[in-house]
Amino acid sequence: MSDHPVMPLDAVMSPTQIMALMGEVETAALMEAAGAVALDAFGPIVTYSPKVFIPLTRLCRDVCHYCTFATTPRRMDSPYLEMDEVLSIARAGARQGCREALFTLGDRPEDRYGAARLWLTDHGYDSTLAYVAAAARAVFEETGLLPHLNPGILSPDDYAMLRPHAASMGLMLESSSERLCEKGGPHFGSPDKRPAVRLASIAAAGEAKVPFTSGILIGIGETRFERVEALCALRDLHLRHDHIQEVIVQNFRAKPGTLMAGHADAPLEELLWSIAVARLILPRDVSIQVPPNLQPDALESLIAAGMNDWGGVSPVTADHVNPEAPWPHLATLDEASARAGRILRQRLAIGPRHASEPGKWLDPRLAPSVRRQVDGQGLVRADDWHAGSGLAAPDLILGQQTSPRISRILAGLADGQEPTREAIATLFTADGGDFSAVVQMADRIRQEAVGSTVTHVVNRNINYTNICLYKCGFCAFSKGSTKALRGPAYRLDLPEISRRAVEAVERGATEVCLQGGIHPDYDGETYLAIVDAVRTAAPSLHIHAFSALEVHHGATTLGLPIEDYLARLRAAGLSTLPGTAAEILDPDVRAIIAPDKVTADQWIQIMRAAHGVGLRSTATIMFGHVDNYTHWASHLLQVRALQRETGGFTEFVPLPFVHMEAPFWRRGASRSGPTYREAVLMHAVARIVLHPLIPNIQVSWVKMGPDGAAAILDAGANDLGGVLMDESITRAAGGVHGQLFDQPAMARLARSIGRPLRQRTTLYDLLPEEADPSASREHQLERT
Repeated sequence: MSDHPVMPLDAVMSPTQIMALMGEVETAALMEAAGAVALDAFGPIVTYSPKVFIPLTRLCRDVCHYCTFATTPRRMDSPYLEMDEVLSIARAGARQGCREALFTLGDRPEDRYGAARLWLTDHGYDSTLAYVAAAARAVFEETGLLPHLNPGILSPDDYAMLRPHAASMGLMLESSSERLCEKGGPHFGSPDKRPAVRLASIAAAGEAKVPFTSGILIGIGETRFERVEALCALRDLHLRHDHIQEVIVQNFRAKPGTLMAGHADAPLEELLWSIAVARLILPRDVSIQVPPNLQPDALESLIAAGMNDWGGVSPVTADHVNPEAPWPHLATLDEASARAGRILRQRLAIGPRHASEPGKWLDPRLAPSVRRQVDGQGLVRADDWHAGSGLAAPDLILGQQTSPRISRILAGLADGQEPTREAIATLFTADGGDFSAVVQMADRIRQEAVGSTVTHVVNRNINYTNICLYKCGFCAFSKGSTKALRGPAYRLDLPEISRRAVEAVERGATEVCLQGGIHPDYDGETYLAIVDAVRTAAPSLHIHAFSALEVHHGATTLGLPIEDYLARLRAAGLSTLPGTAAEILDPDVRAIIAPDKVTADQWIQIMRAAHGVGLRSTATIMFGHVDNYTHWASHLLQVRALQRETGGFTEFVPLPFVHMEAPFWRRGASRSGPTYREAVLMHAVARIVLHPLIPNIQVSWVKMGPDGAAAILDAGANDLGGVLMDESITRAAGGVHGQLFDQPAMARLARSIGRPLRQRTTLYDLLPEEADPSASREHQLERT
């Protein structure tokens, strides 16, 4: 792309410089460059928002010469929709799967029409904007639809009043040409169409932290240079405030009954030129939107020119601004997108980048709804699957075509390039053909690294207490001293721990996994006593015990350095450490989900110390809550770096966040766990990034379910973990998969994907076949 004659356009270039650079470049060449930028910035995704139009009022104080939306009071039954009419439209949209309520209306009609003033007074509102606020609030509270408001020119005070009730707002710049406001121009007699007035309103939106939509209208008499001027003005406002989520490039269509009825429609070539130029001028994080109903026969060309968003498409209401142009069926958009090598995905009224930071861009009343609807990149969740829910794994859109950005990254990694945080984060966006390419590469690496055998360990969980001093927002397992959210609080004594260890041996376990809450009475001697109790009762068991938090608590309560305390645990019989309490190794994320827990640096230090005293460990990630793809990438890189240093990790275990009973999800402070696509990708990307340093990738059947686990075994994973007698932590979070996944069930799962199952030790040594029930003839017969 960088070799193209019109690439790149510097962010500070003036309209004059841009037009001089473009010179006589053909539209086709501009489209090629812009299409490449769009594909590189957004991948194969083209978005749309399922919405309803709510024309709150068609009265307006402006007189645009091409508009058929605005009318006069004598042509209306009522100046405004009544509240019950508003809610009726919204409810109809919600029933049809809409997520956005687009409020369209004229600009301050009460300034021009006495009928508007009288209606507002009679209904108890002092302005149209006050009614907009009330209607938007009612729609959200009654239906859950997220309001997007287009109420015209707004002041800072107006934005402050409306922001609590809107996920986003919008105002078309249309043009930055003052010439068009002169007598004879399309904006003459419309004071709100003055470019300086509109730009000031868009700037005020940025200062108010309002996610914003703007755009240009082409073909109303402006020149190409004036279009570039308008796009540069929007560019500059976004670079200052970071608030413009999308810019609409809309083509003029002449409408009967208007002063411009005889004006020619904007030619397709002018639209394509404008889309391409917009993509090349605007920052890469700003979407380019083109209404599909205004060029229904050129959808693939619009994509080729650099657009990546179809805007709002309604299954319920017409386009009230362009009523002559019906919405295309979603199947039509899907097919056109597919023919262009793209995948159609839903977004919310707030665009994906801003939806990924709801705490910054939304009022607290709206933020929980957005968090619960989106995935890690801010798009609407593409399925209803949730980790631990028991729902069947959904089908994913696969494909043969890989986008250039994913191809470059995978090729570089295959050639031995060091993975970067940006590259890894990009891999997590993979969808369609990109998803297929990532998964296939991960599976090839798995085959090369560890072969086709699926491994597992026979183990028992002993969670010796669920009483905990800490208040991690994601944890539904731990209890305080006075209230149990799910089940009673408990503490096992040493004889009971010993009894369960003996019982585990009798049931064929080779490992016992010991973890619990940080009980207020526990100190470092407690953990030493637990290890001694198990070692004495069951000498043959491999003791896999204590998260980094428990190690830290034990060491600090005894006043010992971490290394010295770990050495004491090892001498007492501890064999390995689980890699839990890692969550996400990022200080900003941990400050939200577990502010009083060990820090990311402390987790790394404890794992390094454990490896240093001869204790190997697992590594984990708990993902899908308040984190994003960049956090996931950083976590993988930190695990990779420590493994390169110590070689102490035996496996990497992705743990999808189970949200159902998690305290901070119930408060609306987190997403609803990862999507199925994200969960599969976490295992695949981990396999690619951690190769060849960590040979084993484990999938949690407790979180993913049997069918999800089977799919992930074909996406880079090679291990099913343990049978987990008495699994309780995921169940406390709302997971429904049982307490035990026995060897026959694991064998059936492996057989379903044509792979052999073998029992292993905690350190990944395979048991001799004569000692491995999963490899015995009797077990083979049982499986069949």
